[in-house]
This record gives sequence, structure tokens and C-alpha cells, in this order.
Amino acid sequence: MTAELVRGQNHPLSQARVEIRVSAGTPVLALVSACDDAGRLAGPDAVAHPGARSLPGVQVPEAVAGEHRFAVDLDAVAPAVHRLGVVLVLPPGGPARFGAAPASYVAVADPQGAELAGYTLTGLDAETAVVALELYRRQGAWKVRAVGQGYADGLGALLTDAGLGGPAATALAAVATGLVPSGDITLAALPTAAPPTVPHGLRAPQDAAAATAAPSPPPAPEPLPATGVPYPGTPGAAPGSSSADTIGGPPTIDYAHPRRRRTTAEPPEPGPRAVPSPEADRPPAPVAGDASGWSLEERLYNQVWGMFEDLARTVAAYRSACDFAESRMDRELDDVLSDPRLRLAGTGNAARDAARARHDELVAQAKAVLDRDLAQLIAESEVVEPALPASYARWANPVWHGHGVPEEAPLALRLGDLHLPERPDLRIPMLVRAPLERGLWIDNGRTGSEAAMTMDTDRLRRAAMDMAVAHAVRLLAVHPGDRFSVHVIDAAGAGAASLAPLVAAGVLAGPPAAGAAGVTRTLEALTRRVDLVQMAVRAGAPEDLPPDVDVADQLLIVHDFPHGFDDRAVTRLRYLADEGPAVGVHLLMVADRDEASAYGPLLDPLWRSLMRLSPVPDNHLADPWVGHAWTFEPDLPPPGSRVLEQTLERIAAARRDARP
Repeated sequence: MTAELVRGQNHPLSQARVEIRVSAGTPVLALVSACDDAGRLAGPDAVAHPGARSLPGVQVPEAVAGEHRFAVDLDAVAPAVHRLGVVLVLPPGGPARFGAAPASYVAVADPQGAELAGYTLTGLDAETAVVALELYRRQGAWKVRAVGQGYADGLGALLTDAGLGGPAATALAAVATGLVPSGDITLAALPTAAPPTVPHGLRAPQDAAAATAAPSPPPAPEPLPATGVPYPGTPGAAPGSSSADTIGGPPTIDYAHPRRRRTTAEPPEPGPRAVPSPEADRPPAPVAGDASGWSLEERLYNQVWGMFEDLARTVAAYRSACDFAESRMDRELDDVLSDPRLRLAGTGNAARDAARARHDELVAQAKAVLDRDLAQLIAESEVVEPALPASYARWANPVWHGHGVPEEAPLALRLGDLHLPERPDLRIPMLVRAPLERGLWIDNGRTGSEAAMTMDTDRLRRAAMDMAVAHAVRLLAVHPGDRFSVHVIDAAGAGAASLAPLVAAGVLAGPPAAGAAGVTRTLEALTRRVDLVQMAVRAGAPEDLPPDVDVADQLLIVHDFPHGFDDRAVTRLRYLADEGPAVGVHLLMVADRDEASAYGPLLDPLWRSLMRLSPVPDNHLADPWVGHAWTFEPDLPPPGSRVLEQTLERIAAARRDARP
């Protein structure tokens, strides 16, 4: 199946021998450029063109034509070459620009002829040369990326931007397009351009004066292509890496997120010259799924985490700038008060006014940068939120009305929303990878937060249990019908009202366990499953399990802990929390920690192993990068909506149909 790429999207190549196919609506030249890891050409002989068709692993077509096919052997490519760019050029005598010709299509196929990835070059206008695709090396593997970056000034401008000197680029362009015979010019003797001296990315201020003059400017923008905008996502470092350096001023935060070009470790594509346009100064239009990944689900997951890190970064920069402006003003005011000359000369008031004016100016500049970044993130959120799959989507998203039984388990799950006080209406989905590596604890105690203290105890407990049921329904809905089971311990029966939809739909593994006997029976069964699966995995025979063992992932909801639990049951619960996730048994507790304090330090390891969530908005989640206190807000079905019941009806119907 062909992967239809959009500008900037990449796709892995599983084979070393591939075929490049070009189908253009007009005769074009097909060239290949061989660049290093910084996207630079080593010299004129690093370009394969009709006058010099061969490079290691590549031989380009000899003639101008509307269709081209040529083979590439990636194993034969020189080790110093990290990028092979497929370049299309309009020859003399044809259309004056790509915008006047039908859209070209470029594809990569395997040796058997099956297309692996294809890209249609749309949106071109004044360009006469364009980098259509590039095959690039990343961590020992090859990938293909749709580039679509065009040059209105032609092949010479493309080669100049790739590192050739002006004379060499001009001469090579003339030879490649047939204007000058290849033997008339000695290309190797012509100079190449020096590599760029200013790297992409964010940096810390170089000295105190630079830091105090104004907030750090954004990184130098990459040159835009002649039409469209560059793709913002590229693979790079592992998620979650960050750095913060303070050099005589406020810290500059650099999030090395693998899918956001601003902080990626991978060099961006060489930037072509932009055709002047009124759109040039506008920020890039956000696109849902505009991140790297093997599937749309993974690209959206990466994009959401990129939005989270961008929001954390821009707010951290704003707070740092405000703190710095405040501390500088305090220092300047202290200097005024401690200098008797200023007091005696009567200039103290003027100095104080000047200090406050400088403070206000710095804060205003920081606020302008914050507002600009927040506006872009809001625009991205408005595009991304409607495109999320059911496992990531809010319950109010229409995707739930047409959601069917999936064929595969989800990549991640949405637990709620996160936001910061600078812009509470900008909500970032809180996604966690599936299967859950940690259990969840929904705190139904009134002492958990200020918001909880304002609520009636019964309402808070009902909200916590409703939240647990919503998570259970989501997990059931986004897993294949036979791949997930839900167990419930409700020893006192206090959660019956919230559990009613699950019980009525018949999707639970069994009736909710009540009383001490029910608690013991359920914990014994799940503990036995964990033990048997662990032994089977260690023996290398996971399929040799007793027929009564349910191999589906299990979720255990425990309500009103510690009611109905004795010391043995508590020990088993801790065992499930520690050992269960590795073999598919997950814990969701709805409890008040204060009520369980009688067990003392026995339960501390259990609480520490669970992720605490709140049924009411609460700023209890800490940001490990910059120390933000994020407000978590649970996602529940809208009041009066039947989306939960309808989802359960579809789950129950699918399970009935799947039974023999």
C-alpha cells in the first residue's frame, strides 16, 4: 500500500534497493544531489545530472522527459552522504514555471514495482527548480521525506543554497540543463561556499548586557520555500529532554522535542530563496498530524506533546523575563535609596520612575512574545482537537458518534486536559501511553485540593466514580472486543449509581465484587493471573497458559478503599500495583488517602506508584522541566449526553456478534 505523503512528512524505507519514479505533466530534468548530514554539497561532483549521470549507488536519466525511472542502491551510497535529493528542473524551451504545468508526482517503489511512498507536488507557482523528495539516513536507517521546496531563481539558486559557490553553482546549472557542454567547464576547480556560521535553534544569552536589554529574540527563521511553508516536524532527540542555562540573566529554555523543528537536533532542509509574497511574514498555518510518525495516530500524539512542550517553554520564558524585570527594578530602586547623592540632588524620583519604566517595557515585550506564541498554539489546538482519534478525543468530540470496534490497541489514552493560568482556555490533551505503565488513583477526598474542599462530600465521591467509569468505557471502546476486561471492587456498594451503565451493558468481566469475600475472591483471581503469566513468559512459552486464564488486558477498579480490605488483601493490592502492569493487569483506585492513613507506611509505596488525578480542576501536576504547576481538568461526558451509554451499547453489540 502506497503511503501518500504531504509536504514534510517522512516514511521509513525497509529496502536498500528502490526505484525513483517521476511523472510530470511536462518534460523535466531529473537530478540527484548527494549532501552531508548538514545538507551541504561537497562540490560540483556531488550532483548527478545528464552531463555526469553517476554517483555511488545512483544513475540519473540522460534525457529530458515527462516520465523518469531510475534505480537507487542505498547500500552503495558513500558513507559521507546522508541525504539524496531528487531535484526536478524545467529545461529551456518548456513552461516558464512549475505553476504553469500540471502537478508532478514522485514516488519511491521497491524492486518488485510496488510503490512504497508517493508525493504530489502541489502549490508550486514561480519555481523553475524544486527539491521533490529526499532519501536521508537517520540512525543507520534510510527514510524518504516529501520536501517540495522550490526556487524561483532556478537550479543555480538551489545549488548555491546547498553550499556551492556562486560561480560553481552557475556553471553546474548551465551544464546540467544543457546550456553549456560539460567538457567546456572544469567544474572541480570552481569554489564552494563556506558552511553557514549561525546554527538553527534557541540559545542562551551571551552576556548580562544582552540578557538585560530585552527578552531573547526568537531563533532566526528558516528561509521559506517559494510556495507553502516548511514542515515543522522532524525526527530527532528523545522526548522529554531539555536544558536550561542562566548566563547573567533569565534562563533560556530549550526543549529538544523530536517532532518540533524549533528544537530538533536534526538539521533542517536547506532553505530555498523565497519569492516575495504578502504571506511571507505570517506564521505557518497549523495542520493536524503535522509531526513525524509511522501513522496518523502517532503523528497526532507527537504533535500534542510538542504543543505541551511549546506551551511550557513560552510560559517559562515569559515568567523568567517578568521575574528578571522585577528583580532588576528592585535592584535599581535599592541603588537609588542607598545613594545619598541622588536624594540630596532631588533626582531620586526621576531615577525611580526610569526604573519602573524599564520594568514595564521589559514586561510588555515579554507579553507581546507570549501573546504571539499563544495565538499560534491556540490556532494549532483548534485544528488538532477535531482530528483526534477516539482514544485521544474529548467525550464531546463527534468522533464518538461514529466510533466502531478497532482492530488494534491504541497508542495512547486521554486522561483529561492541562492548562496554565496565563491562558486557561488553551487546553492541551493529557495523553499517556498505552498500555498504562502506572496505575491511576482518583482522589475523592475533600482535603486533596482547595476546589475539592468547596464541594459536598457525596458530590465529590460521585464525581470521582463517574470519572473512573468514563476511563473504563474509553479503555473498552478503544481496544478490540476480546483484548480488554474490566473488574470492579465496590465492597460497600456505594458506587452502584455510577457503575449502573457498565452493569446494564454487560461489559464487565463479572458483577462488582461486594463485601470482604468479594474483595478476596477478585484479588486472588488477578494475583493468580499475574503469577501464571509471569511464569509462562519467563519459561518462554506464553501460549502455554491454562484455558481458564484470560489473556486480555485487565483493569481493576477499586472503589472506597480500604473498606472490606484486610492486611492480606492490602498486600495483594500492592503486588498487583507493582507487578501487574508488566503482564497486562492495571489498577484504578478511587479512594481518599486520609481514610487509608490507618495503614500507615504500609501503603506509602502503593500511593507513590500510582498517578494521582482529581475529579475537579486542580493544579497538582508538576512539570519536571521548569517547575510549572499544571492544572488538570478531567474530561467527562457533557451533561445530558448519552454518549457513554451509546458507546457501551456498541461495545456490547460487538461482543455479542463476536461470540461463536
